[in-house]
Amino acid sequence: MGRLVILSGPSCVGKGPLHTALTNFHPELATKLKKLVLYNCRSARPGEIDGKDYHFRSREEIEGLREKENFIVLDVRGDLQAVDLQEADRTLQKGDLFFEGNPFVGRKLQEAFASKVTVLSIFLSPLSKEEILFLQSQKNILSLENHVTDVMRRKLLRRTQRQKTILSLKDLENIERRAASAYSELKEAWHFQYIVPNHDGEDSENWNAFYYPVGDARKTLLAFADLVSSGKASPLVEAWDERLLS
Repeated sequence: MGRLVILSGPSCVGKGPLHTALTNFHPELATKLKKLVLYNCRSARPGEIDGKDYHFRSREEIEGLREKENFIVLDVRGDLQAVDLQEADRTLQKGDLFFEGNPFVGRKLQEAFASKVTVLSIFLSPLSKEEILFLQSQKNILSLENHVTDVMRRKLLRRTQRQKTILSLKDLENIERRAASAYSELKEAWHFQYIVPNHDGEDSENWNAFYYPVGDARKTLLAFADLVSSGKASPLVEAWDERLLS
C-alpha cells in the first residue's frame, strides 16, 4: 500500500503553486504522487482541465452521489465537492495518493484512511504560530479572525485579477465567501501533523517570476520536499495545539 499525502490550507494560501514547483524542481518526488481528482460543481478556472484538476459536474449530479456509500460529499465554501473512496483505495493499492485542497475534505480523508495506510498530513498556513500569538495579544486593537479574512481577501483579489483582469459581481462574492471561510479553516490546522507557514500565496510572483522560487515560496518548497521525501521537518515546520485558536 502507498501513502496518503495530504496538502491542505485556506483558499489561495499557495497549495497549487507549491505542487507545481514540486513537479518542476523535484520531479522524482512529484511523479510518485498520484493526484486524487475530486468532483466539483463550480466552473473551471482558466487553465483547469476536466478530469485532471477536478471532475466538473453539476450540483445536482454531485448531490446524487450522497446516496452512494463509496462517496464523501461536502459543501466547501459554497461549492459541492465529492471524493470517490473506491478510486482513492485503488490508487493506494498501487502507490502514493496525493490530495491538495480544503482542510475539511483533508480531515475526512484522514479519518477514512488513517487505519488503513500511512498518512502524511500537511497544512499550509498564511500565518506562523508566532504571528498568531502576537495578534492575539493585540485583541484590544484588532480581531484575529478579521485580520485573517483581510489577508486572504487581498490574496484572492490579486489572484483573480491576474486571471480575469475585470472582476464580476459573482467573482467578488466568491472571493468574499472564500476569505470569510479562511479563519474556520485555519482552526482545523491542529488536526494536521505538520504546519508550514507561508506568506507567498497564489497571488505571489515569488513562485514563478524567476527561474527558481524565492522568498517564502522557496522555503516552503524545500520544507514540503523534505517532508514528502523523508518525513524530515525543517525548522520552518510547526506543530499547533488545539488551544492555539480555540
